[in-house]
Amino acid sequence: MLRIRLTRVGKKKQPSYRVVVIDQRKPRDSKYVEVVGHYNPVRQPAEVHFKPDRVQYWLEKGAQPSDTVRSLLRRQKLKLV
Repeated sequence: MLRIRLTRVGKKKQPSYRVVVIDQRKPRDSKYVEVVGHYNPVRQPAEVHFKPDRVQYWLEKGAQPSDTVRSLLRRQKLKLV
């Protein structure tokens, strides 16, 4: 089953994250299917960007967002299927 979740990038003590579509059984930073956005919690206010058309596409294909990604999607007012 595919999952839309965060993968960590960035320097030590300065995290930023990519929002990726990945098989839920794979480790956090392993190979992913597609990057559909990014999230930078260090910036004030936190920077969140999604590709809405690609997120919608993967949600329609059955990918489930993680709890964190679900809250970020709601914050951006994107519809969940």
